[in-house]
Amino acid sequence: MDLLEYQVKEWFAKIGIPVLPSQRIDHPTDLKRLKIRFPIVLKSQVHGAERAKAGGVRFAQTTIDAIAAAQNIFSLPIWGELPEVVLAESRYDANQEFYLAVVLDTAACRPVLLGCKEADIDWESAGERMHYVVVEQEFSPFYARRLALKMGLQGTLMQSVSSVVEKMYHLFVQKDLDLIEINPLAVSTTSQVMALNGKVRVNERSIKRHPDFAEMAAKIISRHTTTEINGILGDWDGVQMHGKIGILGNGTGSVMATLDLVANAGGNPGFCLNLRHAFLTDTTPTTFRDRLETGLKMLEADKSIQVILINFLGSIPQTEEVAEVIARVVQQDDSELQSQVVRSNGNKVRRELNFPSLVVRLAGSEFNTARKYLTTLKTRTDALVVVENLDEAVAAAVLLAKPTVINNSKFKIQNSKSKTFSDGDLNPD
Repeated sequence: MDLLEYQVKEWFAKIGIPVLPSQRIDHPTDLKRLKIRFPIVLKSQVHGAERAKAGGVRFAQTTIDAIAAAQNIFSLPIWGELPEVVLAESRYDANQEFYLAVVLDTAACRPVLLGCKEADIDWESAGERMHYVVVEQEFSPFYARRLALKMGLQGTLMQSVSSVVEKMYHLFVQKDLDLIEINPLAVSTTSQVMALNGKVRVNERSIKRHPDFAEMAAKIISRHTTTEINGILGDWDGVQMHGKIGILGNGTGSVMATLDLVANAGGNPGFCLNLRHAFLTDTTPTTFRDRLETGLKMLEADKSIQVILINFLGSIPQTEEVAEVIARVVQQDDSELQSQVVRSNGNKVRRELNFPSLVVRLAGSEFNTARKYLTTLKTRTDALVVVENLDEAVAAAVLLAKPTVINNSKFKIQNSKSKTFSDGDLNPD
């Protein structure tokens, strides 16, 4: 999980890393109550890179200029993400700029201190310009000073930089981070240092151990699309693709097998999610039902998903509750669709409202009751398809995701109702 700059600097300030006076701006009018002096710099708070080149960083000399700049920044998407916060910060003139970072070497399972006398650099491709020190034993200030010496620093500047590195390391360990980066660390003519920009990447598996992380992750889920969530939070025991068929399974093997079958059948898999494990943001124990409800909400929120393919097999607790969750989702979508059709007097509402069709494959005798219950539901023809055979489920999902290619054709899905669908049934128009 990547934090935004203003969140990173709040952490920096608490641990004693020098940062500039700043103020969080939630609306352009907040600049009328600005507590820091002009001139200032306004920075878009998004997760995408190269925001300065995209126009997400503006300088302002007066309140009027600042409000106009903030209005532009709030309406400027960067890599598809609109900022919800803008950071107003004092302007700073640097004499030198360095790069500092602490990263986790996954091969050696040890933290590594990184430093370079050039800013705006990628640590993974810096080559010989990047100096490093592996923290092989219990950390001491010696490691930080060693990095500063490798960078060729002396005197007061060496002490200032090593002090920052030491605090970065303590934050790295304290918060269970994968990466903490200052880029750039500005140096004044008097050798005073200032963290002008920072990046923090939280280890996804540590979210449960930190309630404040879980709260941040929950806000991300409620405010962003599935694609954005995956980019910000990382791997949720799932696979992010960009197709029209979302997949929910109860095991890594079943999810990956379903994905392969969909692709081989000519379908375009979308977000695939394994519900066997708790999500990264869960701070309290969850049931399979809880995770199913969350997974369905995530896929329904993704406007690119046209079909949700559910593939459950083996032993699952609360099989009756699984059927209840699926039924409630389908019936709720139907109810909303009918009310919208009445108000709009149109026949293309379903596409506009983005209610994905559900194809449910339930394999195993323990699902007999659930299958019978779901097949008795009165729904739209293309709202719910229940089968026991995975190949049939995949074929149905692929066909439902491509209604435009079905011309005067019929296909048959063998489920408990052995229902025949035609192109007129499938096409929501």
